[in-house]
Amino acid sequence: MSLFTAADYVVCGMMLSISALIGVYFACTGGRQRSQAEYLLADRSMGALPVSFSLLASFMSAITLLGVSAENYTYGTQFVLINVSYVIATPIAAHCYLPVFYRLSEYSVYQVSSTTAHCYLLVFYRLSEYSVYQYLEYRFGTLTRMLCSLAFSLQMILYMGVVLYAPAIALSTVTGISLWLSVLLVGLVCTFYSTLGGMKAVLVTDVFQTLLMFAAIFAVIAVGCVTMGGPAEIWRVAEEGGRIEFFNISPDPTERHTVWSLGLGGVFIYLSLYAVNQAQVQRLLSVGSLRRAQLALWIQCPILTCLSLSTSFAGLVVYAHYHGCDPFATGKVKLPDQLLPRFVMDTMRDIPGLPGLFVAGIFSGSLSTVSSAVNSLAAVTVHDYVRLFPCWSQQPAEWELPLTKLLSLGYGLLCLAVSYVVSKVGASVLTASLTIFGAVGGPLLGVFTLGMFSTGANQRGAVAGLLVGLAINLWIGFAPKPPAATLPVTTDLCRNDTHVAGVVLPAYDDVIDGSSDVINATAALVEGASPLTDDSGSEYFYLYRLSYMWISMVGFLVTCLVGLLVSLIGPRRSPPTPPGLLSPPVAWLRGRMEPQDSSPSRMKLNGSNVGTEMDQFEAKTWL
Repeated sequence: MSLFTAADYVVCGMMLSISALIGVYFACTGGRQRSQAEYLLADRSMGALPVSFSLLASFMSAITLLGVSAENYTYGTQFVLINVSYVIATPIAAHCYLPVFYRLSEYSVYQVSSTTAHCYLLVFYRLSEYSVYQYLEYRFGTLTRMLCSLAFSLQMILYMGVVLYAPAIALSTVTGISLWLSVLLVGLVCTFYSTLGGMKAVLVTDVFQTLLMFAAIFAVIAVGCVTMGGPAEIWRVAEEGGRIEFFNISPDPTERHTVWSLGLGGVFIYLSLYAVNQAQVQRLLSVGSLRRAQLALWIQCPILTCLSLSTSFAGLVVYAHYHGCDPFATGKVKLPDQLLPRFVMDTMRDIPGLPGLFVAGIFSGSLSTVSSAVNSLAAVTVHDYVRLFPCWSQQPAEWELPLTKLLSLGYGLLCLAVSYVVSKVGASVLTASLTIFGAVGGPLLGVFTLGMFSTGANQRGAVAGLLVGLAINLWIGFAPKPPAATLPVTTDLCRNDTHVAGVVLPAYDDVIDGSSDVINATAALVEGASPLTDDSGSEYFYLYRLSYMWISMVGFLVTCLVGLLVSLIGPRRSPPTPPGLLSPPVAWLRGRMEPQDSSPSRMKLNGSNVGTEMDQFEAKTWL
């Protein structure tokens, strides 16, 4: 049974049509996507504002809208403290790195967020490749480059399935359209404009889709405030229900969310996304100068925080509405990620176009994220895999563009297949995505850190650290976990399962059409959750009880420690590391501690006189 009106269908149709038309526009204008530089890097002509929106949209999209709101409804507001991890990096970058990094524009074209932007991305700016993993070949060797690139590909392919499945849940719950028809619709539109329009289309659609995401979440908040009597009343109800919590300072790493796990563990998740991730690097490479790229990161940070806080408050809005008649207890929803769509139809179905706007916002979140994954995976495949084969490396450069477009199409179709697998995992959208990024992103961040912050690390250590870090993280991340302790709910205000907080709602049990098999398969998350008790799941192995927020940091530390130890074992025949491959503070310290080296290795990356200029730059960095 479809609950959408004609106006709702028009809104969703317009969003999908505009996204597709943007791809057609950039396929027919400008350079018409006839070069690798235009297709993968937008000719390095993009401004800071569209790139900042794109950075946000890449990884904080449908997962934010659905997962964070459900998080605040089910577990409370402690998750809001993850914004501290974003803020920690910003002042360090602004006061220690940002004022001097603009001088690197003659060397580079790349950067990322705050601490990330100035410690890691400076190195990438010195390179002229389409793949960040080229750096690992310069620093360690081809094997390190290949392994890290493969790990990234696994990470992004899995992530594509998660973010494609998220809006499909929302659409099937709200409109009754088949879940898999929704998956096909989003996946095919995204593949269409990404393949045709390249990076320019991806960036411009990201801006449009980000605005729709904000519109969707603000509509939820506005309607909730009107129906509940204002923000103060919503806050009061949430506080009485035990949803308001910000300062859980427990040192126990097995607690799901604490100040430490969010503030410190979140830093490593953030760095793994914004410091060394190919999808983000490509966006920053599309900006013509380092200064504009840094500006894009500065703009992105408050936008990201605004979206995070707004979505968290939307979760409180949903709780205030259902606080006396929990939709889980009444069987109206079976997954946490259905909460927000259910609220939309309970409160907005009589307002023409608003449910459509909400679904368009959810669609937009997944479109922007999948398009970035498709584009970056195509770039990595061509430049990290195909070009390494002798038979292909000798071919003229003209073959790269059609192959890249064909790969974009192929990865878009692969995403559709992976989404089916994701639907059977049985974890919430938020936790599953962060687990995937933590399990793979932490070790990748560790390898780049070994290269940029250690002069003694070699390929033997980097490979060993990566493999051990991945093995441990994947073991911990996907091992059986104790049930998560949820906050209590009641059904005291229910009346015939349709009375919620004093508002009589229509009963529509047949809303989920054609997707009950998927819903039942993934409902184990809700069934496995339990009200807050003193049981800590002690029968589980300790590492299995570790909060998922620590997984990225564990992988990072294991990779770095194993990498350094293995590098110290056995013969050390590696030549001295060129300063251009080190993070600026490390290069500066090394320059002060070691005598000047005018050997060819110092000149290798930067030209005949760049070594001296780098010494001058590194000195000014710390003045």
